[in-house]
Amino acid sequence: MKRSQDLVASSPTQPKKPKVSLDPQTDDESNEWSRVEKRKAKKARKVEAKHEALVPRFMYVNGEIVKRKNAIHIDDVRDLVLHIIADAPPPNWVKVENARSIQRVVVLLIPGVLPSFLCLPPLPTSATANPNVPLAIPLPSESHTPIPFIASTFSHACPTRAPGDHTRMYSVLGAFFQGPVSGEEKRKRVEARLASERAAGKDPSQYVLTLQEMIENDYPIPSYMADVFEKPPGWVETPRSEQDFILSIPAKRPRVYAVDCEMCETEDGKELARVCVIEYESGIVVYDKLVKPPKPVTDYLTRWSGITDTLLATATITLSDVQAHLLSILAPPSGPTSILVGHSLESDLKALRLCHPLCIDTALAYHHPRGRPLKPGLAWLTKKWCHREIQTRGEGGHDPEEDARACVDLLRLKVQNGAGFGEFKTDYESIFDRMSRASGRGGPGSVKSAVVDLGNPTAMHGAKANTSLGCTTDEEILERLMQTVPTHEFTFGRFMGLADVLGCKTPRLLISRLTDRPATEGVTPKSTTDVPAPPKSFVEPTPEALLAAQTKLNSHLATLYASLHPRTAVVIFTGHSDPRRMSVLNARKSAFES
Repeated sequence: MKRSQDLVASSPTQPKKPKVSLDPQTDDESNEWSRVEKRKAKKARKVEAKHEALVPRFMYVNGEIVKRKNAIHIDDVRDLVLHIIADAPPPNWVKVENARSIQRVVVLLIPGVLPSFLCLPPLPTSATANPNVPLAIPLPSESHTPIPFIASTFSHACPTRAPGDHTRMYSVLGAFFQGPVSGEEKRKRVEARLASERAAGKDPSQYVLTLQEMIENDYPIPSYMADVFEKPPGWVETPRSEQDFILSIPAKRPRVYAVDCEMCETEDGKELARVCVIEYESGIVVYDKLVKPPKPVTDYLTRWSGITDTLLATATITLSDVQAHLLSILAPPSGPTSILVGHSLESDLKALRLCHPLCIDTALAYHHPRGRPLKPGLAWLTKKWCHREIQTRGEGGHDPEEDARACVDLLRLKVQNGAGFGEFKTDYESIFDRMSRASGRGGPGSVKSAVVDLGNPTAMHGAKANTSLGCTTDEEILERLMQTVPTHEFTFGRFMGLADVLGCKTPRLLISRLTDRPATEGVTPKSTTDVPAPPKSFVEPTPEALLAAQTKLNSHLATLYASLHPRTAVVIFTGHSDPRRMSVLNARKSAFES
């Protein structure tokens, strides 16, 4: 678990002189304007020359590091970045000289860079020396490192503590991208929450999602709210009520209904098979129907839906019948539009092919214990806060009435106990929110951020970045980074090629590699004869494959580094170092318990 030092590349460049065009016929006012522009340009050149003279430097403060009980944490790496690019206080474990001269920060997560690849000695034990002190990286001429770029560019590697406990490894991305709010921001949040609770009282409508929240969570949006969702054939939307959802308190409070749907698989994909609606105030089931799919069923998904062929054979109503009945409930002739509550309600609305303006989502009103953007499961929430278990029918599937009633109870608890009930890490926020408020670099909103990663970072850690780019290969990540870094003050990228070759890319793939069986096989052993033998060790890649991956990574880093502008800080950290040993032990533990 290493992180490199000497994080800044700096070389002087002179800014281009601004061009000032003067018309021969200019009057005094025009001349005055030209003189002002010249003064501004002169001041800008003076500031730029000052920054170029103040070369940034990074120096580890060993005196502070040795006082620590544990090694530098991923949180410390995050706070270092926020100190440079935003408004975090200076860290005590590293001294940053002339931090304000740094224009951009590039952070690279590179799992799989092991200490042996940098020709570093084994970490000492606490009995012989302090294991937290940075280690000098031998120069390429003094070693046979397969990644010479790191050895020639960075002088030290600092032992870094990744998140986890004795048996589990936690998300490095979660630790890096989520951090505590500042004291001032915490005070503002407390005041805003108290004011909101006083104004709203015990009204469930205070938890209705905003339009922005609906868009971020992929809700189907009614056309009169925003032109962002085009209804396919067969979709309907709740009509706008005369007493609509405006900020003023309506004379009559809207009714609240909990809804839950179950699906089955047909020739055309998933279709609605059952729907249950419960009225919030009374707890009465107002609608519970089996729905006849339009096409033959190919999979009843009984394990999750609870639907069987015998049960669905009795269904007579169609999706259009369900839509018509729900619209009569949600948009009464007199009175405001009703509110729908559900867990990950966007999935139910898509099953119903319904766009509705007023939605409460218990997956968003309540927090996952590890914070956003993770969402808690309904069964976990019900056990945690309602102190009862649901979804315990095993292969019999879910009961939509049980799930809808759980949503009713969770909303009641939220209304009774206030907005802070059921929330974890309320004093945490995304580093992108912190950067957006930073006022030291041209005012709030002046720090532009980007995430370039495999998969779809927009759905997870890159959701709040100004730019979020998904890629499929390390080569594409390199290309996107080179395009993105010049226009953003903060850029995050991740190279996974080396980790993939080592076999520590994802837990599922790693277990597959350890046990020599498909990753989806044997997930739920049903008898002791199905339990796979515990793996004794992991499989090392061939020397040729490993060297090829190391050479490719070295080329990517050298190419990216050469493209960076002067006064750009580069931070490299590796996360969990080598997770394969722990994964072997966890696989053996799981096999033993099974």
